[in-house]
Amino acid sequence: MALSKAEFGGRSSVRVVVAGDLNTGKSSLIVSAATETFPENVPAVVPPTRLPADYYPDRVPVTIIDTSSREEHRVSLVSECQKADAIVLTYACDRPSTLERLKTYWLPELRRLDVKVPVIVVGCKLDLREDHQLSLEQVMAPIMQQFREIETCIECSALKQIQVPEVFYYAQKAVLHPTAPLFDQETQSLKPRCVRALKRIFILCDHDRDGALSDAELNDFQVRCFNAPLQPSEIVGVKKVVQEKMPEGVNEHGLTLTGFLFLHALFIERGRLETTWTVLRKFGYDNNIKLRDDLLSLKFKRAPDQSLELTDVAVEFLKRIFYLFDADNDGSLRPAELDDLFSTAPESPWAVGPYKDAAEKNVLGGLSLEGFLSEWALMTVLDPVSSLANLIYIGYTGDAASAFHVTRRRRSDRKRQHSMRNVYRCFVFGPRNAGKSTLLNSLTGRPFAENNMPATQQLFSANVVDMPEGGKKTLIMQEIPADEVKTLLSNKDSLAPCDIAVFVYDSSDESSWKKATDLLIQVASHGENNGFEVPCLIVSAKDDLDPYPLSVKDATRFSQEMGIETPIPVSIKLGDFNNVFQRIISAAQQPHLSIPETEAGKYRKQCQQIFKNSLVVISVGAAAVFVGLAAYRVYAARKAASG
Repeated sequence: MALSKAEFGGRSSVRVVVAGDLNTGKSSLIVSAATETFPENVPAVVPPTRLPADYYPDRVPVTIIDTSSREEHRVSLVSECQKADAIVLTYACDRPSTLERLKTYWLPELRRLDVKVPVIVVGCKLDLREDHQLSLEQVMAPIMQQFREIETCIECSALKQIQVPEVFYYAQKAVLHPTAPLFDQETQSLKPRCVRALKRIFILCDHDRDGALSDAELNDFQVRCFNAPLQPSEIVGVKKVVQEKMPEGVNEHGLTLTGFLFLHALFIERGRLETTWTVLRKFGYDNNIKLRDDLLSLKFKRAPDQSLELTDVAVEFLKRIFYLFDADNDGSLRPAELDDLFSTAPESPWAVGPYKDAAEKNVLGGLSLEGFLSEWALMTVLDPVSSLANLIYIGYTGDAASAFHVTRRRRSDRKRQHSMRNVYRCFVFGPRNAGKSTLLNSLTGRPFAENNMPATQQLFSANVVDMPEGGKKTLIMQEIPADEVKTLLSNKDSLAPCDIAVFVYDSSDESSWKKATDLLIQVASHGENNGFEVPCLIVSAKDDLDPYPLSVKDATRFSQEMGIETPIPVSIKLGDFNNVFQRIISAAQQPHLSIPETEAGKYRKQCQQIFKNSLVVISVGAAAVFVGLAAYRVYAARKAASG
C-alpha cells in the first residue's frame, strides 16, 4: 500500500549516491537498473538517472547520482555525498581488496565528512565471484558490527541481471523506512521512543480499555493501517506466534501491549520495517517518531501582545488525566506516576528547563493538581505547539481550536482598564543578589535558602494564586538576569508578552535600589517608545534587614514621580510575603493604573496635548472665518437686492 507524501515526512523523492573504488561496477550498475540491460559501452560517470515513481511499491521516485573516485573529482564526490539521502558503496566481488577498502577508507571517510545517512554495501560483478570465497554474511558480519550505519549488504551482477533492482529498492527503503529510529542493533530491542509511540497506538486501538486488543480491535487496527481486514485464521496465527515466544503477550481478552511490541520487534528483525513504519505513519508520526508538523499547525492569528490559554475543555481533560494517573490517590503525581502519564510521548516534556522545577512539588517530589496545571499553562505560553503535541500524546482527541483560545490584546486591556486573562506573565527584573530567584522560589513553595546562586539564565516559576475577591489565576514569573536586560530590550516587541513587570531590590542596599530604579526607567522607556507599556511594581526584598538611610524618602519620591505604587516590602526569610503575588495579579488585572511615566514620556504627552490644543484653536479659527465669510456673502447679497 502506497503512503502519501505527507506520511513520508513530505519526501517527494529519494537521492541515492553511488560511490566506491575505480572499476568496481558503479556506472554499469546504474545503467543496468535504469534500462534492465547490460551496457556494452558505459561512460566513466553516468549522468543523474531517475527511476520513476512506479518503479517500486512505495511510489517515490529515486534519483541516482554516479561519482568518480579520482582525486581530481574529490570536491564533487564530497558535495554529492553530503546531499545524499542514502549512499550505495560498491566493491567488486572478484577483487577482495576493494572490499577491504570499504572498511579502511570509504566508511571511515563518510564518518569524517559527517555524512549520517543509511549505507548500502553492494558487491558488483557477482558473476565473477569465485566459489571458494567466504560468503557475504561471513565477510560482512564484523564490518556491520563496526559500522552501524550499514543498513543492508547485497551482491549483484549487472551482466546477468541478478538482484540489480533490489540494490536501489533497499536504498529507497532505508530512507523511507529507516532502522535507526526504531531498533537498537546492539541490544536487539525496540528503541524507547518507538516503544512509546507504539504504546500510544495500542491504547488508541484498545477501545474498551481492557488492556488487550480483541479480535475485533485487531481487525479495526489492520483496516486502518493497511486497508485490508484480517481473516479469522490469520488472527489465530498471529496470536499463536506471540504465545509460543512470549506467553504474556496474549491473555483471555486478546493481544496485550507486550505482545503488540513483540510483534513489531519481530517484523523489524525479519526486515519488514515498512510494516512498523506504515503503522507509525498512519497514526501521524514522522521519521523522528514525533507527530508530523502538519498535524500540529496553529492557525490562530495573533498580535505580539496576545497569547494562548488552555480552554475549559482542555483543562477538564487534564484534570481527568491527573486523577487517572494518581495511582495512590494522594492528590499528587509522583515522578514515577508522571513518567507513566507521559509514557506515550516521545519523552517527558518537563524533565529539563524551563519546566523542570518550575511548579510546586511536595517533599516526595510529587506534583499537585495546581502544579500540574501550572506546568501546562507555562508550556502553552512558551511553546503552544509542544503543548498541543503533548496533549495529543496523552490522549486528547480534540483539535487546536478546542484546546486553546486567543486572549484579548494587552493594548485593548489597558484601554478598557481591565484584563480578563486566566494566566498572567510577569517579568522579574533587578540587580544581582537583590532576591529575584528567592521570590520566584517562594511562588512555588520552595523553602528559603540562605545562599542562592545568582541566576545565569532565565528562570521560570508558575503557580495558581487564590485571589482575595474569589477565584483563581495562574501567575508565571520569569526572572530576567541583570546582564540580559540590554539584549532583551534590543527587540522592540520584547515587552509585548509581558502582563506586568516587577523590579526587586535589596532594601538594605542603596546601590541595589538605584540599579533597580534605573532598570525600571529603561523598561518604562522601552514600553513608551514601542507602544507596549506595562504596569510595574517594585518589591523591597529582605525586609528583615535594616533599611539603608533615606530609603523611605527615596521610595516615596520615586513612586510619586513615576506615578506607581510604593514598593511592597517582603521578607521571604521570615515568611512575610505581604500578599505580593495577589497584588501582582491585581495590578495586571487593572493594567492602566500602574504604568510608570518617565520624564521623556511626560514631555511627549505634553507636546501631543499642545498639538491637539493647537488643532482645536485652528479649527475654531477656521470655523469663525467660514462663518464670517458666509455672513458677508449674505450681507452682500441683500445689499445688491435692495439696490
